[in-house]
Amino acid sequence: MEQELAAKRIPRQVYDFSGMFSLALRLVVGWTYFSAFWRRLILENKLIEDAPGYIGEKFNHFLPNALGIKPIIEYLVSTPDVLWWAMVLFTIIEAIVGLLFMLGYFTRLASIGVIGLAGGILLGSGWIGSTCLDEWQIGVLGVAAGFTVFMTGGGYYSLDRIWMPKTPWLKTRKWYPWIASGELSIKESIIKKIVVTGSIAILALTLFTNQVFHGGVWGELHNKSVKPKIEISDTGFNNGQLKFTLSRVEGIDVYGSFLIGITLKDHANNIILELNGDELANFPMSDIHNKYVAKVKPGKYSLIIPLGAKAEINIGKNINDIPAGTYKLELTDISGATWEADITKK
Repeated sequence: MEQELAAKRIPRQVYDFSGMFSLALRLVVGWTYFSAFWRRLILENKLIEDAPGYIGEKFNHFLPNALGIKPIIEYLVSTPDVLWWAMVLFTIIEAIVGLLFMLGYFTRLASIGVIGLAGGILLGSGWIGSTCLDEWQIGVLGVAAGFTVFMTGGGYYSLDRIWMPKTPWLKTRKWYPWIASGELSIKESIIKKIVVTGSIAILALTLFTNQVFHGGVWGELHNKSVKPKIEISDTGFNNGQLKFTLSRVEGIDVYGSFLIGITLKDHANNIILELNGDELANFPMSDIHNKYVAKVKPGKYSLIIPLGAKAEINIGKNINDIPAGTYKLELTDISGATWEADITKK
């Protein structure tokens, strides 16, 4: 019976060759993950909180349009201490997974790690990319590469092939090839079904996310990383002061939206309150209550709003003497874009 099953399996030599043919894929994809650790800790320390380039703030940029994992991201960016540990752990995992993938050591286990990391990038930041769909491409290609290398194993040029013969007590374990390399103890017909099913599932994931994030399959194309967009909520008056919450939900992630005007108008379009760029550049931090690690803050010429930032703004000028009614709040970006919201005073 065992001999009959062995005859229906794919020979070991086929795995060795297919793994060898995927060597370039293994090296390049492995480096994309190991290099994240290399950039963040060796070339430059990007795990320092409140320092320029802190990886936690980059993670915060994913938040507005993340798919499926948005509550997890929001929890992390709302709790800076937990976020820092998560970023450290994430960086270590990327380093280990990337290095094992390149070396071909515990290759299939590393492939699962690549699929997980790539899937997280895809769902979290697949919508980001101002000139091309770079984050989405990294995600879907990483998932496809991880699945491919899982099926092939490390092949001839891998530490698995060198060290497996030297660990006979592991070599005899049926589960060992499933986390390392070599022949999988299942029939050829089953492997064919796994490859076809997995490939179709990954294609479906690719088309689905391409459509959700960019409208790339049918309908009108859209790119949420080109123009800044600010959402206004929780508007009102508090002890004669204007208050509202702003959230930056779209636009390029490498620099903020630059707010150069805040205007409050009545129903006749008369200006009740107005702050220009110079006033916003000197806006007191005590009147900005940031919710996440990406912080709204005064800049040299404006109020800077990074992608993913959310903050409650209190304007200290006393406007308690205005009559009850509906007013219009208008925010103006340096690009000329404006955003409006109605405020009712009772």
